[in-house]
Amino acid sequence: MPAGRTLLPRSTPTAAGVSARSLTALLDRLEASAAECHSLMVVRHGHVVAEGWWAPYSAGRPHLLYSLTKTVTAVAVGLAVADGVLSLDDRVVDVLPDHVPADVSDQARRLTVHHLLTMTTGHREDSIDEAWEREPGDLVRGFLGVPFPDPEGTRHTYDNPTTFVLARMVERVTGRGLPELLDERVLVPMGIQHAEWDRVGSGAAYGFHGLHLTTEAVAAFGELLLRGGRWGDRQLVPRDWVELMTRHHADTEPYKDDESHDTDFSRGYGYQTWMSQHGYHAHGAYGQQCVVVPSHDLVVAVTAEGEAQEVFDALWQCLLPGLDDAAEAGGKVGGTRDDEAGRARDDDAAGARDDDDEASVRDDEVLAERLRGLSLAPVPVPDSGDARRSAEARLDGSVVDSALPDGTVVVVDPVDVGWRLELGPSLPVDVGRGGWRESSPLGRPVVASGAWQDDTFVAELRIVTTPHRVRVAVDAAAGSATATWSTVPLASPHLERHLRSPLVTRPDHA
Repeated sequence: MPAGRTLLPRSTPTAAGVSARSLTALLDRLEASAAECHSLMVVRHGHVVAEGWWAPYSAGRPHLLYSLTKTVTAVAVGLAVADGVLSLDDRVVDVLPDHVPADVSDQARRLTVHHLLTMTTGHREDSIDEAWEREPGDLVRGFLGVPFPDPEGTRHTYDNPTTFVLARMVERVTGRGLPELLDERVLVPMGIQHAEWDRVGSGAAYGFHGLHLTTEAVAAFGELLLRGGRWGDRQLVPRDWVELMTRHHADTEPYKDDESHDTDFSRGYGYQTWMSQHGYHAHGAYGQQCVVVPSHDLVVAVTAEGEAQEVFDALWQCLLPGLDDAAEAGGKVGGTRDDEAGRARDDDAAGARDDDDEASVRDDEVLAERLRGLSLAPVPVPDSGDARRSAEARLDGSVVDSALPDGTVVVVDPVDVGWRLELGPSLPVDVGRGGWRESSPLGRPVVASGAWQDDTFVAELRIVTTPHRVRVAVDAAAGSATATWSTVPLASPHLERHLRSPLVTRPDHA
């Protein structure tokens, strides 16, 4: 259990009807997959039964959720609808008339809140790049100006600007910023006081991405949806809105054209929420997941760098078979849990379990020990090599996925417990030898390890508030260096922007 205040109560897997061996199999599967997991939390019957962070990632650190943010923004839309200041039939052009292009099409004029929530506006591909190219200072205007090849309401296409437009509509009708509205009405009442939002140059929250929450906060958000918007004795989000959000509204088509599959993205779309093989999920790029399975009274939160479908396959094939009978986890009402039925079920299940089952208790303890020891290996240190060596080089920014500009001066200097790596004049990073060292050169943390490997200094920089990492290689003999992303951040490839506080990764866009 993490130190400090928690949002959710804790239990053992056995007490919640979960096989610890199934959770161990899940860990085995995840660690053998190509996806690199950073955290995992499993919640059953409202209790956390398994939680782990792969060091250097940690429980108290908010993590970039990418498009999982969309589902949180949809909750804000529901608050505005419940307050009577917005309706599903309200048109964009009526709520935001000052963002309408002079030559706006008839179809753009017809677009409503419902079309935005379901991403059925008529675009055939994500319009984000074209919309921002058209109007760098006004994404709403740019979005409305991108042609709509298909009639509205006929086809789902994943389209990031739809959520940006929804966020601006909510702000217009409520008179509150999106983060402030959600803090006041939902997050803070739940006990979540650390939410951070990435913003564009104007200061507005993206809405379609950029929310940072801890893993437990993500799991608690899933529990809020599972409980039909109720938290404790407060109805924070109307139950009928949660059921609308988590209901199938539009068919979705597979988007992969290789031999892999995307089954859990081909089951349909709700209101900024994906339907799954089991239940539904809020999804963020590179494996940020909040999975809700009402039929099993189950929530799973994951942060990672990798393919989300690999995580889903592991959940369905390893975890679900280890749950007690699905019929006992009934009480499903739409996309939520019936709390009264859930409480009765919890009491019955607790009374029926044999707490003296020594084998299950032992399995729980073995699992807990493994979860406490999760870690990602630092850069290996060779048996030989001069750890006190220094180097200076110029960075080759022409390599694919470079994180720094061409010509950046890179300096490696030894210190007591590793090295000081200078990536230009304003970005010094502490690098550990045989372990991880943390520094915050521009306000946000980076955790790094490194080693001299022959004539090359190699360092791995983990941007631990995101899924991303950078590999730096300094060739002392050649006087050259590279700094490349493992996966390039969607908002910007510039490393410095992801380390600055406050987060403004697109200062060039409003």
